[in-house]
Amino acid sequence: MASLWSSLERDVFNPQSKKLLETICVWKMGKKKKMSILCVVVDAFKPVKPFLVKVKVDRGEQYKIAYRWPLAELKLVDGKTLDQASLDFDLHFDKVYKWTASSCDEKKTFIRCLWKLNHRFLSRTIKFVNVPSCPVEGTQRPQEDRKDTAETESQEELSAYQEMTPKEAADVLRLMEEYEPLVNNSVAFAEQLSNDLHVLDEANLRAIISSEKQVTKLMSSIDEALAEVARVEETLQVYDELLGSVKQQMDHIHQENSLLHHILSNKTKLMDEILFLTTHLDLGKEHCEALSRADLSSPSGVKACVAAAEALSGCMNIQIQPGYRKLQAVAEQLIMFETLKQNFENSFISHVTNIFELQGNAQVDALMQPFDKLSAPSHGLQHEELVPYTPLMAWLRNANPVLFSDLPKVYAQNLCRLYDREIKAFFEQAKMLLLGRRKGSLQEGLEKPMVMGSRQHSRWSLPGSREGQEDTPDRGNVIKVLEQVLRELQPLCTAEQQFIEKFFHLSQNTSELQVLEVPASKGRENMASAEDPPCTKPRSQLEEPTTRLLGEIFSSLEPELRGFLDVCNKTHPFSCLQVLVTLSDSVFEMWGSSSAPPSSFLNTVLGNMLLLAKSSFNKCIGTLCKEIKEAKAPSKMRGGILPSVSRFEEFVNFSEEVFRTAQRRGELDKAHLRLASSVFSSINSLSSANLKVNTDMVMMENFHHIHCFLGQKKIQCLEDKKREAKQRYSEHMEKYVITYLGQPLEKLNHFFEGVKARIAQGVKEEEVSFQLAYSKQELRKVIERYPGKEVKKALETLYRKIHKYLSPEENLLPVVWHAMEQELIRQYQELEDLIQRCYAGSGITMDFTMMDLLSYFNSITLSSV
Repeated sequence: MASLWSSLERDVFNPQSKKLLETICVWKMGKKKKMSILCVVVDAFKPVKPFLVKVKVDRGEQYKIAYRWPLAELKLVDGKTLDQASLDFDLHFDKVYKWTASSCDEKKTFIRCLWKLNHRFLSRTIKFVNVPSCPVEGTQRPQEDRKDTAETESQEELSAYQEMTPKEAADVLRLMEEYEPLVNNSVAFAEQLSNDLHVLDEANLRAIISSEKQVTKLMSSIDEALAEVARVEETLQVYDELLGSVKQQMDHIHQENSLLHHILSNKTKLMDEILFLTTHLDLGKEHCEALSRADLSSPSGVKACVAAAEALSGCMNIQIQPGYRKLQAVAEQLIMFETLKQNFENSFISHVTNIFELQGNAQVDALMQPFDKLSAPSHGLQHEELVPYTPLMAWLRNANPVLFSDLPKVYAQNLCRLYDREIKAFFEQAKMLLLGRRKGSLQEGLEKPMVMGSRQHSRWSLPGSREGQEDTPDRGNVIKVLEQVLRELQPLCTAEQQFIEKFFHLSQNTSELQVLEVPASKGRENMASAEDPPCTKPRSQLEEPTTRLLGEIFSSLEPELRGFLDVCNKTHPFSCLQVLVTLSDSVFEMWGSSSAPPSSFLNTVLGNMLLLAKSSFNKCIGTLCKEIKEAKAPSKMRGGILPSVSRFEEFVNFSEEVFRTAQRRGELDKAHLRLASSVFSSINSLSSANLKVNTDMVMMENFHHIHCFLGQKKIQCLEDKKREAKQRYSEHMEKYVITYLGQPLEKLNHFFEGVKARIAQGVKEEEVSFQLAYSKQELRKVIERYPGKEVKKALETLYRKIHKYLSPEENLLPVVWHAMEQELIRQYQELEDLIQRCYAGSGITMDFTMMDLLSYFNSITLSSV
């Protein structure tokens, strides 16, 4: 404790000119780990002010002042208990601080220090409760108190001592000089001082006795003054009684004036309220008549009803105090307003509903267009008929949202019938325009089978080929008609969307309206792909009131459009490509256009149709891949290009033409890769086919044809397939050349194959000639069978055979013949080398030289030209 005390004084309080009186180690209740030190300090200079300081110890054993309270702000010290010892105590400043001491002795010492400071410096302003030791210490410990009192007095005396002034020092010196002889004798000096004191006392008594007459005179003057004061009080009492009645009268007058002021104020407020009610709750007679008549058939009547409805809303929306509604006049006026409102609401709703029904029952006669012209219906006249009622729709929406929410449903139910008839007629005309037939032959054309895999029409033919072209529409007509259909649908849906948003105010607080929902098409989620257009919106946006209302109005649009796309897909086998490109370009062009915001409903429908078109395209590619893989080469086939390769070539030409201006071609690239893989698989399957011609030759020709075709098209996604085709073409040409070159020198090649086998088994080259089957005699016999004339004759036979089976369209004869020439020269050099190594010194040579071989090939080539 001594070290803690000295450390606190040295490090914390001495630099601040504070004197430490008491310390105690405490912590907050329930937080024993966070210990602090409470210190009681006073200023080391006057005036002395006591403080309570909270000191914290950081990790480096450094003391830091956390908080400081002036002790004058302490209101109460609560010791917590009277009977038993407790370590807890509370200090009440502006808030209550609850502490726990480390020991009871420290707690008592700390509270005793606060008690003393409270008595000495704070005039006992601090209240002590549940602290029995504080008052007892003043009575049961007199010695200790006296000691403290003595110490305090000594401190006060020391603090009260002041240095003598020069005048006081001079007086003392003069006194000492006057009594200098007596100063040396202290006893005589004390006696002298005592005598002087008696003399002074005697003089004082005589002065007092001599002043007795003056005192008597002063007392008589005081008595006279008291008598005069009594007379003045009596006079004031009389005046007070006289003024009492005047005060009562003045109070009465003041009270009456206050009442008059209140009356005037109340009258003014009453007039203001009456003027407010009569001004704002007064509906003009002309407005009442307009609402009562509800003349909505003429423009002037509609204009008068709009003004009257707005005036009625202004009267009914005035905020009045609840007590005013109990007034009979106000109640009658409000009842009249409500009656007018309800009657006009019923009349207006009935009138608008009748207009909806008349428009929904309208005939489609005026919709008929010339056969060669396709035009979507226009509802501009119907919209113009309803536009004047837009302000009344806004009024009804604010006045009665429940009734207003039913009107969009009624509008959708009635207009749905009209749009169903118009959309069906529109698509019937589009189908006739697409197929080039009149209505009578339309059904017959649709019922005619045009199946993708039918052998009669589309086994190995495309639109534009001569087979089946008589009854097939122009393939460019599909794109033309479909683009025209989509171009006509956009303004139709956009105009309807803009009208219902304006007429029904759907763009403002549409969450409160509950309109019909669009029946969701099943299975849409299963048709999603990585290239879905941006028009496929999230479900939360599809459920917006505008889109749901449009879905109810155009309920037949999506089924009719789906049926029309089916007709487009059936016009020829690959029309699904045209449908996919046209839909995709239309959707992205619609979203990229900034002239007018497209209909979100139409975008959703077209997005679903685009997914359907992608599905149809994928089915078409799957069917074509299956046909290519399952296609079997004719058993009497004598070379040439396979039908599957021709089919692939025709599809690529057609698809590239269709996708030439397309904005996106990801689906086509995938289809090209699938078809190329199927064609490669179809060519590879020839290895197991029983053909009358060499399989390597057929595969070589077809891979060569594919490589050249892909090189001309320069399709980025098929670059790998082009390289693979070149590799496969080279491999099969090498196999074909090696196979056919074995025929001219068959036995000679067989002999040296055995020689190479012996060398591979470990027989030395110079010992091969000692093998019985590979002796020099046997070699001479084999060489004698291949004179130069026989070799030339064999090569001529080989050339005629290659020329017979190779397809002239591919022009591979010079290439193959040159490859055979190089291969035969390589074999000749290899045989000569083996003869030199294994039969050295025997003088054995072949009957023809390399120059002879070159002349043979040259003469054969020249003779065939």
